[in-house]
Amino acid sequence: MSGSVRLAICATLATVAAGCALLPLVDASGWLVQAVLLLAVQSAVGVAARRVPLARPLTLVAQALTSLVLLTLVFAQGQALGGLLPSPQALHEFTLLLRAGADDVGRYAIPAPLTDGIRLLLVGGVLVIGLVVDALAVTYRSAAPAGLPLLALYSVAAGLSDDSGDWLWFLVAAAGYLVLLLAEGRDRLSQWGRVFSGGARHPGGAPPSGLAGAGGGQTLAAVRNGRRIGVLALGIALAVPAALPSLDGGLLDQKNGGSGAGSGGGTISAVNPLVSLQDSLNQPENKEVLRYRTSSQTTQDLYLRIVALDKFDGTSWKSSERHVTDVPDQIPAPSGLGPSVRVSSIDTTITAADWYAQNWLPLPYPASRVEIDGRWRYEPEGRTLVGDRGQTTRGARYRVSSLLVEPTAEQLAAASTPPSRLLREYTEVPESLPPVVSRTARQVTKGADNTYQKAVKLQDWFAVNGGFRYDTQVQSGSGSAAIVRFLKQKEGFCVHFSFSMAAMARTLGIPARVAVGFTPGTTQADGSVSVGLKDAHAWPELYFEGVGWTRFEPTPSRGTQPDYTMEQTPTDEPSEEPSDEPSASTEPSAAPTTADTCPPQMKKEGGCEAPAAQQPDSGSSGGGWSASKVAGWASLALLLLVVPLLPMVWRRRVRSRRLGGSAGRTDQDAADRTLAAWRELVDAAWDFGVMPDDSQTSRSAVARIVRITGLEGESAEAARRVATAVEQVLYAPRPRPSAGVAEDVRRVLAGLRSGATRWERLRALLLPRSAARLVWAAADRRARLVRRWGTLSLPRWATRLRNQRG
Repeated sequence: MSGSVRLAICATLATVAAGCALLPLVDASGWLVQAVLLLAVQSAVGVAARRVPLARPLTLVAQALTSLVLLTLVFAQGQALGGLLPSPQALHEFTLLLRAGADDVGRYAIPAPLTDGIRLLLVGGVLVIGLVVDALAVTYRSAAPAGLPLLALYSVAAGLSDDSGDWLWFLVAAAGYLVLLLAEGRDRLSQWGRVFSGGARHPGGAPPSGLAGAGGGQTLAAVRNGRRIGVLALGIALAVPAALPSLDGGLLDQKNGGSGAGSGGGTISAVNPLVSLQDSLNQPENKEVLRYRTSSQTTQDLYLRIVALDKFDGTSWKSSERHVTDVPDQIPAPSGLGPSVRVSSIDTTITAADWYAQNWLPLPYPASRVEIDGRWRYEPEGRTLVGDRGQTTRGARYRVSSLLVEPTAEQLAAASTPPSRLLREYTEVPESLPPVVSRTARQVTKGADNTYQKAVKLQDWFAVNGGFRYDTQVQSGSGSAAIVRFLKQKEGFCVHFSFSMAAMARTLGIPARVAVGFTPGTTQADGSVSVGLKDAHAWPELYFEGVGWTRFEPTPSRGTQPDYTMEQTPTDEPSEEPSDEPSASTEPSAAPTTADTCPPQMKKEGGCEAPAAQQPDSGSSGGGWSASKVAGWASLALLLLVVPLLPMVWRRRVRSRRLGGSAGRTDQDAADRTLAAWRELVDAAWDFGVMPDDSQTSRSAVARIVRITGLEGESAEAARRVATAVEQVLYAPRPRPSAGVAEDVRRVLAGLRSGATRWERLRALLLPRSAARLVWAAADRRARLVRRWGTLSLPRWATRLRNQRG
């Protein structure tokens, strides 16, 4: 097996080893088998391209195109030309999947379900990292920097996972990297025959200058000790995962720090707080989040609203980027609310649990006054409060005055057309929304005389007579595909019901958005109301001019349907089934299922018990940055930035020490400075690709350097003068050190740089080959320690090393 093939196999194994760290992030591991197969094909194409041989850039292009074809075959075969070649439609499908995957990453708790979007991110990410590793380690023969993309792949997994066994995956990834380094070292040894060393290793005291030979025993010892140093570095690096941040998040995330805009203005970025909903549904304990007391006689309509999601891009519902201001003493009346609508004011005192820390403040809607300490900002469009500069709800106690809006069915039915701006913004649906959604909405609302009746028909179809079943085990999602799947399967929880009703309302021209927060909670014996994890909820809000944003409740067995949606609603109709029922293969059916035995009106009034297996839904939201999270990411950034620069820093320091300072007071000092300058010339040439040859004299070594690097003119003459000065120091009966040797070495270095390509100059600066002397020096120190403590009982490997080096 050739060295190139061996390196390619090791590069593939190293990538797979690093990719294993991603396994805890999802609840299925089949994607890794798929990634390994595609990675093997990508690596095989690289081996074939290098054997042709193709130019290095062309080899990369061939591998990249192969990977694109493979991904098209797996993820977008239906849109590909001939089922294989990428087409514009296939690229568009990739875009949609990537968006959906990014949204799913932010939505699901770990381990997340293996959706198509997440699978594309995982498989595609491993292929990209594999291509980079193969290019660095095999195509460009530089395995050391290949550790950076492997570290990046592991860091993604470590940053997202909160698994205490992360260090095991780090061991697997690091072992793969060490195997790659050892394979490259073996390949280099097979090409050069032996490792060259400096004179500091020669017992006779000859300078590490390329003038003294290196024995085979020293070479073997250096290799062995290099491996041991690698193992030692691996052990030290195990501390790194402990410093890596865990990207916890969620609507109910107790570690969420949150952040807002600065004082005096600013904006709040678009967020998606619907994270980990499905994971929270199955929590064994309904941990208390909030407790409140209210002046309201009834709490059935006292939903605690956190944020409104008003932007639907086809992959998810999100809140738009909005301008925020200081919290006003008196919050203005809600937009669209007319004077004829009955309104009463209520006061509520709310206390958040000490563990509950997120940056959106739960409030009754619409709030008219909020009294709270801390750094809070107000977003007028959604009428929400958001924490500023890390302010969270942890242990917060606040008082809220809010309005209880009680419109009648007649007022909602008589609502006029909303303002054009509001219509334009809140009825927008993406082009990717399948036509079945709008077609079903029209069929369900057929016969409705006005917007209000359409809204009620939509709500009743979902909650009562459409045959839908509340199920927390159904795969979540908020994109177009999830809505269509929900309408067909008719199983889901509050996310599915609220998102689908809002999307269908928008297709009918009704302004709609989705609110996220908590249902009213459970009244306690002392008169307070407890809101737990499982009270988290999502519901649609529809806009009616003269009333404003109005809550609807399409989720069966959750919350309470408002009184204004039950007035004048026919109860003698067996179903709101559309006359032209969509086919079962492509569109959802509006007919109720035979398993639904609860009478429609009793279910509508909340008189039916939820099935025992069903649990109230809850949610969590991504938030801000805690101090530990910031420190973790800072440590990772420092690691990624500083570690690759260490060879360059060491090399500059050595050069400065060798070429700096005066010639000294004695002839011996001047001779030492000359030999130090010579060592610098040899190492500089090594950095630019000329391996040192200890068997040659200084004059022969300079001639070889000049020939290989193409030095000419003043640079070549300067190199010859340095060689002559070294001969004077080493071989003359009375050594006569020459002046200006350091300046001559600098001229040689300038000539090497000017004759090199940009890549060679960058390689010599950031990854100097002469940094191998660090490994050799460490091996020497290890050998000296073994000899010094040789009388003690040593491990077998240390005794063997002592015998080899002694």
